[in-house]
Amino acid sequence: MAIHLVVIDALNLIRRVHAARSGEPDVPATAETCCRALSKIIKISQPTHIVAVFDHHGDDRGWRAEILPHYKEGRKPMPDELMTGMDIIQDAFMNMGIDSLLSDGDEADDLVATLALKVASRGEQVTIISTDKGYCQLLQPTLRIRDYFQERWLDSAFIEKEYGVAPDKLTDYWGLAGISSSKIPGITGIGPKAAVELLQLYPNLEAILAADDLPAKWKKKIDGNHEIALACKAVSSLKTDLALGFNLQDIRYHTPQA
Repeated sequence: MAIHLVVIDALNLIRRVHAARSGEPDVPATAETCCRALSKIIKISQPTHIVAVFDHHGDDRGWRAEILPHYKEGRKPMPDELMTGMDIIQDAFMNMGIDSLLSDGDEADDLVATLALKVASRGEQVTIISTDKGYCQLLQPTLRIRDYFQERWLDSAFIEKEYGVAPDKLTDYWGLAGISSSKIPGITGIGPKAAVELLQLYPNLEAILAADDLPAKWKKKIDGNHEIALACKAVSSLKTDLALGFNLQDIRYHTPQA
């Protein structure tokens, strides 16, 4: 039987739903709205397997902050009522037949990436539900990303229009231009346009940093910034080799009995 795994970037969904209900920040109501969204996703995608992946809730900011101390610094924290009510939401998901995956110390995006790529690399279909464009570096024929809120696919055509590079060059692009919303600085003076032009001339960030024939307008900005560029590329890259501790059978989707 063909597999279709749907991976929900849980906090990406929950926080947006909760923020949209700012006049009524009630956790049970947020859970109900999220479940309605998930019902639509299930109806459209017809998954054979499904899981909701959650970030850990501890104070550890993860391996990315060890490389770039300001990574995601200053981001708005999760509302207290949402933090304390997360069990209510996870129970509501479980009642729908959707299990939750959370691993202390690992970021949700690395868990999502590991699981999604493991299944997609076997030629099985995977759909990630998230607005996070960082997942687009994983794109391949059997792996796709769906923005539920904008009702669009974050596919190769979208990425090339948005950034001017192919999905497999996104981390090189971010190593050069950075991601301001995540406090990933890139190289000062190298903006999106310059990053695109450089990646049209050279195959990747490492080749750019090693080039002896860089045009002077870029060479003076890049010289002395090799370390930060490589750090930015590393932080924007997804880990795909985490130990998951379960198999696909554990997240097979069964329609809940009425």
